[in-house]
Amino acid sequence: MDTKPDRLKISDLQIYRRLLSYLKPYWIMLSVSMALTLVIAGTNSAVAYMFKFVINDIFIQKDVFMLKLIPLVVMGIYFVKALGDYFSYFIMSDVGQRVVMKLRDELYAHIQHLSLPYFIRTPTGILISRITNDVNMVQASVTNAVTNSIREILTLIGLISYAFYQNVELALIAMIVFPLVVYPITQFGRRLKRYSTKSMTVMGNVTSILDEAISGIRIVKAYNMEEHEERRFSTENRRYYRNWMKRVAVRAVSGPMMELIGGFGAAFILWYGGRKVINGVMTPGDFGSFILAVGLLYAPIRKLNNFNIDIQEGIAAAKRIFQVLDTRPEIEEKPDAAVLDTINGEFEYRDVWFSYTGGEYALKGIDIKAERGMSIALVGESGSGKTTIANLLPRLFEVTKGEIIVGGKDIRDVTFASLRKNIAMVTQEMVLFNDTIKANIAYGSPGASLEEVMQAAASANAHDFIMQMPEQYETVIGESGVRLSGGQRQRICIARAIIKNAPILILDEATSALDTESEREVQAAFDKLMRGRTTLIIAHRLSTIIGADRIVVLNKGAIVEQGTHAELLEKNGYYARLYNLQFNHS
Repeated sequence: MDTKPDRLKISDLQIYRRLLSYLKPYWIMLSVSMALTLVIAGTNSAVAYMFKFVINDIFIQKDVFMLKLIPLVVMGIYFVKALGDYFSYFIMSDVGQRVVMKLRDELYAHIQHLSLPYFIRTPTGILISRITNDVNMVQASVTNAVTNSIREILTLIGLISYAFYQNVELALIAMIVFPLVVYPITQFGRRLKRYSTKSMTVMGNVTSILDEAISGIRIVKAYNMEEHEERRFSTENRRYYRNWMKRVAVRAVSGPMMELIGGFGAAFILWYGGRKVINGVMTPGDFGSFILAVGLLYAPIRKLNNFNIDIQEGIAAAKRIFQVLDTRPEIEEKPDAAVLDTINGEFEYRDVWFSYTGGEYALKGIDIKAERGMSIALVGESGSGKTTIANLLPRLFEVTKGEIIVGGKDIRDVTFASLRKNIAMVTQEMVLFNDTIKANIAYGSPGASLEEVMQAAASANAHDFIMQMPEQYETVIGESGVRLSGGQRQRICIARAIIKNAPILILDEATSALDTESEREVQAAFDKLMRGRTTLIIAHRLSTIIGADRIVVLNKGAIVEQGTHAELLEKNGYYARLYNLQFNHS
């Protein structure tokens, strides 16, 4: 016997229980909403009960007093129901938004702590879709679906009890219809979950395309690829439309199906009960009250079907959210990790090997020792392992074999925060945020004063152009610093490294994207930044590292030469060949 469906059901139940655990902090608000739900459920049974008196006392007995009293009672019932509905809806909406807010915060915080390899494998758009689209789909399943399901179940219990109170025989006949209703509800829920999962996956792809196309709009336009990007987006957009319409089709058919089944049942009861009234077995009031109670039964059933659909969609979204939340960082801090004090800048790579995939090694037996204040340059062709070496030092990746020593300790034995506090990085990407110049320079040094920010900017040769900006240090520079030139952006990044005042500095091809004039200005800023710091330089232009204390030459992940510029030229080996190629020396 295949038990796979049972395992799947248990898995869904566990996911939903985990989702409902987010409601625990709001149990008081939920209790109030539940109490209101009981009141609302009671009003439905009260309306059915009052209908008996409407027919018998008003229509048949023509009782004037009851004609005056019953409308007032009905008005009171609906007034209480309206108040209960309003406050129940408001409270549950508030709880729902609180749950969504907590889920978003938790998801974003967890993503921030995942290791760099995860972001290399996972498109940005997929993660954005998880935080926005998927979390939104969870709201209905953890709030309205829960309390409203309870309300409709209580309403069903009240109306069924009243139906049996009125006539057991007719109530039993009415109950025969219920099994016919339950089966479609379960089938609709399963289909909705499947289509919702597909829709959310496609929405992640749509978001990824948007992120890539908008962030790379200059290249798109430069290469006349607008139509290509339109086709890419249109293809995924239509996939999303098709999946969404399948979801809509299931939702659309579920209501009419419930109506149809309920209508057939009501027709039979009307015929069978009508005969009892004609034969004098029931009074018109009793039968009318019973018919109203049975008629009111099908509204909760329809709503329960919709709530089940919301729950199934919520489970589908929750699976994707918890998949991210349950992803463990590939590089984790030891529970007993020590705090690394401020160091003097010394670090050492001891027989370091590294593989991205667990297969072929990107680095092979790297041995580098840097003393305080020394500048070490890494050179080699693209793919030789220069950036990989740099990324291992702040533990953005984990060494496969060997060890890296900073401040006399293996970096795997110290906390991330204390290790990275001792390291500053300036990369070719020039990462800036859509914030003020001051905030970008002080990023990573939140306690820095304006005076300290200005001093760092002056040391980075950035103060003069900042003072010419519209709002000077309070100027918002746009996404990725779009309002600044390449050289200006890089000098802001250098100022950020200066204010951090870390003893170890990593420069990853930090001038490769600049023109000659900008490079001259930035290089002057680098000279100030490097004073008194141990620097690891990755350079494509060999002219920028001629004065380095030691040049490490890499080829296919291994060190092939080490020495000063003069020593390496004298060897007339791999470095000399690279140098001659760049400067066209014969």
